[in-house]
Amino acid sequence: MTTDVSPADPQLARWQRFRKSRNEALASDYGWLTLTSFQWLADSPAAVELVPGLWSTDGTTAFLTATAADGLTLVDGGAPVEGTISADLADEQSLMWVQFGGADGHQVVVELAMRANKYAIRTRDSASPVFTGFDGVPTFDYRPDLVIEARFIPYPAPVEVPIGTANPLVDGVHRSVGELVFRLPGQEHECRLQAEEEKLGALTVTFHDETNGLTTDEWRKVSTARPRPDGTVVLDFNRAINYPSAFTPYGTCPMPVKNNSLDYRIEAGEKQPFA
Repeated sequence: MTTDVSPADPQLARWQRFRKSRNEALASDYGWLTLTSFQWLADSPAAVELVPGLWSTDGTTAFLTATAADGLTLVDGGAPVEGTISADLADEQSLMWVQFGGADGHQVVVELAMRANKYAIRTRDSASPVFTGFDGVPTFDYRPDLVIEARFIPYPAPVEVPIGTANPLVDGVHRSVGELVFRLPGQEHECRLQAEEEKLGALTVTFHDETNGLTTDEWRKVSTARPRPDGTVVLDFNRAINYPSAFTPYGTCPMPVKNNSLDYRIEAGEKQPFA
């Protein structure tokens, strides 16, 4: 990654600030780099790997039964868990529910999650070597030619497209709100990528390109600001980032929709984190 910034190159400076913020976010406590397991809950109380207590679900509610000797406490407030507690989530919701271990009692945080309308737990361990050994995501050098002006063509109404995810047991839905249309350097034909809408009208595109599986993960995503009144938007592939599933096998990250593939090597943005 380029490290020297000239005051005459504000675009590069902005990208480097973006990279610094991105790496700091990944290195946050109990973030994606700390995931160490993903386990579905059974329909009767049962032990699970890496976590004390007995866990179960009746399909609507998740239950945890523990004793004082298990050393579990609630993440919210720190009260010890003794007896049976329960929680209800909607699909795609998550709850940092209980914690245990370590000198301070919260080395491991247990996340309760509802995925594909089923309950699961994920462990987030602050001693995970992926987390403790993290020193930033490798990237391609900055490419000003891959900062591209695109035009956004909205659909009359959002279209829900079924997709796969990083977990083969979890199906996903891409809520396509329109297409970004643009040309890549050296190509005459137009590219079209379906986008989802985020907060404040920003757009996110999940895409494949010809670097996938070689120098980059199997898919990446890039976000833009809200389109201008004339429908144009800056699509900066230098800001293409990995989904959490590039760092951990315990993610349920969405795959691109079928047509979001570029016949081009997007040699910009984040590379495979463990190449």
